[in-house]
Amino acid sequence: MFEEQIKEQGVEEILETTVETVVEKVSVEAPTPPAEPVAEINYLNPELFHDIRIVGQSEIETYNLENEVSAELEKLYLSTLGDITEHSLIKGRVVGMNDRDVLIDIGFKSEGIIDRHEFNKDDLPTIGDQVEVYLEFIEDASGNTILSKEKADFMRRWQELRDAFDEETVITGTIVRRIKGGMIVDLGVVQAFLPGSQVDVRPIQDFDIYLDKEIEIRIVKFNEARKNIVVSHKVILEESLKEQREALFKELEVGSILEGRVKNITDFGVFIDLGGIDGLLHITDISWGRINHPSEVIEMNDAITVKVIEYDEERKRVSLGLKQLVAHPWDDVEIKFPVGNVVKGKVVSLTNYGCFIELEPGVEGLIHVSEISWTKHIKNPSEVYTMGDEIEAKVLSIDIDDRKISLGVKQLTPDPWDQIEERYMVGTVHKCKIQNLTQFGAFAELEEGIDGLIHVSDLSWTKVIKHPKEVVEKGQELEVRILEVSRENRRISLGYRQVFEDPWPEIVNHYQAGNEISGEIIRVLDKGIIIQLEMDVEGIIPFGKMSKRDRKALASQYEVGANLSGIVMTVAPDDKKVVLYKEELAGTGKSTNATNEVKQYLKNQDTDSSEKLDLPQELLDMASEAEKDGISDEPEDSDSETATEE
Repeated sequence: MFEEQIKEQGVEEILETTVETVVEKVSVEAPTPPAEPVAEINYLNPELFHDIRIVGQSEIETYNLENEVSAELEKLYLSTLGDITEHSLIKGRVVGMNDRDVLIDIGFKSEGIIDRHEFNKDDLPTIGDQVEVYLEFIEDASGNTILSKEKADFMRRWQELRDAFDEETVITGTIVRRIKGGMIVDLGVVQAFLPGSQVDVRPIQDFDIYLDKEIEIRIVKFNEARKNIVVSHKVILEESLKEQREALFKELEVGSILEGRVKNITDFGVFIDLGGIDGLLHITDISWGRINHPSEVIEMNDAITVKVIEYDEERKRVSLGLKQLVAHPWDDVEIKFPVGNVVKGKVVSLTNYGCFIELEPGVEGLIHVSEISWTKHIKNPSEVYTMGDEIEAKVLSIDIDDRKISLGVKQLTPDPWDQIEERYMVGTVHKCKIQNLTQFGAFAELEEGIDGLIHVSDLSWTKVIKHPKEVVEKGQELEVRILEVSRENRRISLGYRQVFEDPWPEIVNHYQAGNEISGEIIRVLDKGIIIQLEMDVEGIIPFGKMSKRDRKALASQYEVGANLSGIVMTVAPDDKKVVLYKEELAGTGKSTNATNEVKQYLKNQDTDSSEKLDLPQELLDMASEAEKDGISDEPEDSDSETATEE
């Protein structure tokens, strides 16, 4: 009881309490002594304070100097003292074990507890084993001291990894699984992240081949707060290749032939690993021929022989060539593809002016659009060919300096225009088929590839045709007469009306000057009226000299379909019209007997005279007024048709 009290209270406090108790006892039981100083009370029990004395500061210092403790003794003494704090690593001794917990003596007032599952089943400690543990709680709610083996292992391994990071030490780990962006490496208790770009010096196509494999790595990022570690295998490889790279650059020369392995393939070229140095094989240096992508010729990890065509030692860049290992295909192109020979090739490009044919890798020829067909008008080669077609052509010319070869396809067949004049003689009649209609005429096919033009003026003897669709239609078969053949210009003029006899001599005899005839009004114009006459001919009754307003007022009195008569003044085959006279349309300023005068004058004319009668000037002025003003079958304000193909 006294020892426990000494532990809880100071020595001086105990001393004072004891003295007071003793003095109090003496005063009660013993007789009162004479008055003397307290210090001289010697009759108390001298054994009570035998081991207690008061020591001053000076005596303490003198004692330390005279009685120094040896270093070994001090070390042994200090080892008996335990500095136990939470969240720290400490060593302990296994003192007990049950089905659930392991008891560890850590030199504290009570043993610590560790869950048995934290130990490996195959490596359970035995009583008396020394183990390193992590102190989580000195005393939990139940008064137990809680320890952890797993956290102790983690803290110990974490410290080892921190040292490895600081010292840039190479360590080993096992790749356990893949995640987005990389892989997870097991470093023993602690796991680290290995980015995909840090696995190897070249891009990895299949990461699965690394699973469950041990790999050498170096810690490149160590985050203490987040307990995050990033490692790299690439940095180890780069360091091992650095010396090889420097040695290789010293030996590198333009023209050197090197062995390498395909490291990466891109749209613009291939990267080749030359053993410490990456060289670029550009797509234009892979083949003398045309390729769209390097993968058409080269595959990943291919072993390949290349030629150094350029290098920059400062920037560590090497340009490589593959096609440079073979002779240029144009060196003997005139021998392999002489002019006049028929060659075979593949269509590798289509343009609006022609198509390019690959005769062999690096040698291409052009078939111009004009050299595809003798007879067809081809606007674009895509009308005939598609990419990849195998075609035959004839070599027309070779330009070695510009590396150009001109080819032709039509030259493989005879030119049908060579015998065109003999087969289609002028004046002969042939069958044809209408192919296209335009504003100025109709194109008719005489045979495959041979077309001729029927101009609108050659469609009818008696009518003014504004558009060929008034007479013919697309796909119609008919007979035509050859009017003209031009072999040089490759043109044939055809006539449809020329197949029939010219009706105008008979029309002139039928429509005698001075006769009064009638017909149905088919058009009312501002400058005259057109009527349909017999023999499929049209008559014109022009307005006389009057103002435009009067002519419009006069024209409004006549309707299409009504019957109208007039006196024949002249027949005009060139204009395909019969010109008539009518007093009501001639103007108000004329004599009332003008009609009779015209009739009488025309009757007195020689009936056998020419079709152009010598009429009085006054009457001719009235009759030809429409011709002078450019009268036509079209109203002044009408919209003309555009000259487009139907």
